[in-house]
Amino acid sequence: MLSQSQLNSLNSLNRLYSQLESISIDYGIMERSSDVLMVPATFKWSDLGSWTALDEVLSKDEARNIRRGNTVDVGSQDSIVFGGERLVATIGLKDMVVVDTPDATLVTPKERVQEIRKIVEELKRKGRGEHLLHRTVEKPWGSYTVLEEGQGYKIKRIVLNPKSRLSLQLHRKRSEHWIVVEGTAKVTRDNETLLVQKGESTFIPINAKHRLENPGESLVQIIEVQNGDYLEEDDIERFEDDYGRGLSH
Repeated sequence: MLSQSQLNSLNSLNRLYSQLESISIDYGIMERSSDVLMVPATFKWSDLGSWTALDEVLSKDEARNIRRGNTVDVGSQDSIVFGGERLVATIGLKDMVVVDTPDATLVTPKERVQEIRKIVEELKRKGRGEHLLHRTVEKPWGSYTVLEEGQGYKIKRIVLNPKSRLSLQLHRKRSEHWIVVEGTAKVTRDNETLLVQKGESTFIPINAKHRLENPGESLVQIIEVQNGDYLEEDDIERFEDDYGRGLSH
């Protein structure tokens, strides 16, 4: 677990980083500096500034395709295909880039791959949050992954690091049902504390103060099912927190 001084430094760094201009180091620093030291090097180098730069560094099949992950292809040439957990099937592509991730799938001709930033601009223009939110979100206590969501419900997988815990909190607009699938979780719910073993579950009603904790030496994983009219992350009031995040009271 991080010390309090490390947590404070991390929070300060995150706060300052979020305020920086979104610009590459080439334009933001190197081109503006008059005091740069350069050291010659003999090793091969590519900054992999785009997906097409992979043509220079990765091995290809007989049709000059680069394919990685869970993919199957029929008759494509000179293309780059990256698959994730689900199967990506391609037929007859030519000079294309296909990248499947848990957050989104990109399909573009190689010659236009540098226009990805236009997609981000379009998401911002339409007020969509995909450019900010990811299905898996890292937290100081572990991580959570959004598995599925629909009208009135959201399902997450929560991974809690050893000897870590979430803040003491409550939600005004949603209830939560926790099912432990790995390890043993310590659960605080209003005035009671209980240990929930693998295969067991517990329910957190709306407006109940609660906390999830991993008292052990191995990971704890739970499936969390949220129900309510509003399921966004800002529906949270914190009363105690180990990581220096703002408290509601």
